[in-house]
Amino acid sequence: MKAALRSNAARWIPLLLAQASVFTLAGLVAFLLLFDFRLSQVDAHLLACALLTWVIVKSAAFQVANLNRRGLRYVSIVDVYRLVGANVVAAAISCPLILLIAPAALPRSIYFIDLILSILSTTGLRVMIRAAFEGMNTGQPLLPEKRTFIYGAGDAGIALLREIRNNARLAYRVCGFFDDDVRKQGMSIAGVPVYAGGNRLKELAANHEIELVLIAIPSATGPDMTRILGLCHAAGVQCKTIPGLGDVIEGNGLAGQIRDVAVEDLLGRTPVCLQETAIRGTIEGKIVLVTGAAGSIGSELCRQIARFHPAGIVGFEIAESPLFEIDREMKQAFPKISFYPEIGNIQNRARLDEVFTRYRPSVVYHAAAYKHVPLMEEHVSEAIENNVFGTYNLALAARDYQVDDFVLISSDKAVRPTNIMGATKRVAELLLQTLQNGGTQYVMVRFGNVLGSSGSVIPIFKKQIAEGGPVTVTHPDMRRYFMTIPEACQLVLQAAAIAEGGQICVLDMGQPVRIADLARDLILLSGFKPDEDIRIEYTGIRPGEKLCEELSTLLENTVPTSHSKIRIYAGNGFPHESLEQWLDSLGAICRSRDLGRLVMALKEAVADYNPSADLLKRVIQSQNTSQIPLQHRHQEKSASRPS
Repeated sequence: MKAALRSNAARWIPLLLAQASVFTLAGLVAFLLLFDFRLSQVDAHLLACALLTWVIVKSAAFQVANLNRRGLRYVSIVDVYRLVGANVVAAAISCPLILLIAPAALPRSIYFIDLILSILSTTGLRVMIRAAFEGMNTGQPLLPEKRTFIYGAGDAGIALLREIRNNARLAYRVCGFFDDDVRKQGMSIAGVPVYAGGNRLKELAANHEIELVLIAIPSATGPDMTRILGLCHAAGVQCKTIPGLGDVIEGNGLAGQIRDVAVEDLLGRTPVCLQETAIRGTIEGKIVLVTGAAGSIGSELCRQIARFHPAGIVGFEIAESPLFEIDREMKQAFPKISFYPEIGNIQNRARLDEVFTRYRPSVVYHAAAYKHVPLMEEHVSEAIENNVFGTYNLALAARDYQVDDFVLISSDKAVRPTNIMGATKRVAELLLQTLQNGGTQYVMVRFGNVLGSSGSVIPIFKKQIAEGGPVTVTHPDMRRYFMTIPEACQLVLQAAAIAEGGQICVLDMGQPVRIADLARDLILLSGFKPDEDIRIEYTGIRPGEKLCEELSTLLENTVPTSHSKIRIYAGNGFPHESLEQWLDSLGAICRSRDLGRLVMALKEAVADYNPSADLLKRVIQSQNTSQIPLQHRHQEKSASRPS
């Protein structure tokens, strides 16, 4: 403690002494100016009284205004306002004090002259200190400097320029600003010219031998980023960006967060504003169970849940190695939150009973599912066993063990489904709505694709680009809704906090994105030219796929909630009179592997399910195949009869 006090004293005493000297000098110059540089006419006692009063009162005013503890190397306009205010207050206090203690009255003008000189000198002192610091930081760069344009001459761009100049380790030489606001054309900011009009980027980049463009527009929309990316690519220069405002606040400065433009930037998703009090009330101090905890959505749910201080998180997962990895990550990232990895299958009710008995969770987030459309078209029984019966097992366990909240991660493919994956997800929604009886709150959250998830188009495209192409897209007009994984999981937590039992929450996914455009943007981000360096190849729509997914049957079927990005879908429960009877029948059909009856059973539960033509062909083929052995047996019996 004493060492810290000595360190602070050593740091601030020189400033206090310099400041006192400035106050003294300002007062002395005021006297000299007033008396035509003839101090002999001034009473020495009067001069001493005035100077001593000014130094003491001004020093006290600066201390009260906390000016002596503000970073001198970062002096700003706000500090100048504080300096002016402190000087004015000090002058107002000094005037009556000097009148009381001085042997003779001073001319009133001297107080005004002293105030002006004091403001100029104290401000000048701090500006010189900042300039000295910047001069020390501006040395030889550690690496060869890249000639750089900053795209965006707003606050973020100016802050980025300042940070680049103050840090010799940042190997950028800023040659100009670029901005789409034509009103800024011809301006100069901190000695750096501002150019306007994106169509001039190629010309000016060539003239100035620019190697890099730093995009400093945190509020840029997806189309804005796509356009700027295209301009940079046309100019033959590399481009990087800074993160959005939320990431800037969490990070340490802008320059330290410069990164390559990511495909997420091109979507232009706005940050999610959470009603954290409601979410905290659902999670804080409770045991939360997450199924599929090692998957893309499940693992991010675990990370987001940990922020709200649960009593513990149970990670239920069938895949051993990924569960091992998320266990290590959670223990390292959230050491104060207990994470319990549990291996198991949601189809195994006995295993579920073991886990629920041991931990007694209050909240369940059900993210475990078979989700890949083409695979599920080929594995109908497995999709039903996992997505329908697995969900039903888990929902019954939640009811039997008196879980407060059960949240199903559903899909946009459950709307007017054309594939097995979507149909099984819709059946799961209907089952939970039917189970809702006032106890456990069953909530379903429906959204589209998430960027970067296992098996999604982005990792596939990246791998194809790395291999030199071609990048395969099913159809030129194929469109999908996209969200980032953190955004989707945050809204899942929000939906669970505001929804009531039996409701389906539909997340605002923004506008659907053309997959072909996404492929082109990703090729550009990788530094290649679409259709020249990397070819895009159209392979045709796969069985069960739609050109564009839907989030609700009709917009009129959803109602708004207290959160702008979440709407409630007003759907009906299970249409069959006897749920248990239908499930028993479906289970028997699954065991018999009768593809035709499975499709008919799904159609019976989901009236608007429209099986794909490919699946219907397989149904017909399976029926024909199953009849062949019967015909052979009939022929054999006929041949064995006595003539």
